[in-house]
Amino acid sequence: MQPVDPPISNAVAPVTANSSIAMRANTTFDLSAVDSEGFRLRGQHVTRLETFVDAAFAFAVTLLVVSFDAMPDSFSELYDALRRLPAFLAGFAILALFWTAHHRFSRRFGLEDGMVVFLSMTLVAATLFYVYPLRMVMSAGMNILTGGWAPSEYVVNNFMEFRLIFVIYGVGFAVLAGLALWLNWHASRRADTLNLDAAERAITRTEIRSQMILMGTALLSIAIALALPERQAWLKSLPGMAYALLGILMPWHAVRAHRRTAVLLAQRRETALE
Repeated sequence: MQPVDPPISNAVAPVTANSSIAMRANTTFDLSAVDSEGFRLRGQHVTRLETFVDAAFAFAVTLLVVSFDAMPDSFSELYDALRRLPAFLAGFAILALFWTAHHRFSRRFGLEDGMVVFLSMTLVAATLFYVYPLRMVMSAGMNILTGGWAPSEYVVNNFMEFRLIFVIYGVGFAVLAGLALWLNWHASRRADTLNLDAAERAITRTEIRSQMILMGTALLSIAIALALPERQAWLKSLPGMAYALLGILMPWHAVRAHRRTAVLLAQRRETALE
């Protein structure tokens, strides 16, 4: 006979002040609120840590914006600013990807222990450094995709500089994905304390695998950049094109994970009705 799991409660047991895991409050959480994937939200209140992380990402976005000594006062200056818009939007999308990962983690788990603080501060530091190679690579990429219409801030003096910019960009991308992975792995180790049900554990594993795909793609780009022969100029687009794989791998992974999670969510609803 198969063992029957106990009914799933919509509340987490109170966490005392002496607990090794710092939560948002020392009270029972009402987990009636769920996100779009069916994960019950344990962190429904914004903390000072989240506010700091949000402010740091907002500052990083300002570093992507075109800087002027003064506001454009002619059509030609305005047009020049518009030409830089594609690179800004592409860089903004990358930063939003990792900000959303941290936001999702905070809402789902409500964790704020020493490890979470350390990882969040490291995420802030890595983001503020990463914005510089991000801006360079995105401007170069948009310059190529628009046939030269969008200006490029990426000036290459030799082939070694070409290698290094993609290595630096890839390392930054991999570090941000690795930190998001570590945060979710940290939460998964506390699944019992957080009272995660089977569906939530599966969603957490999906998030971890998603960040692994992001990391793997960045490492592939780095490997390609380091292995490129210097005289084959037509191969120089390959390090950047490696990231295009994400357009295939991420949707494929999301569809597969959704099918598995849907079964577990259906079981949760059936258990709640009993």
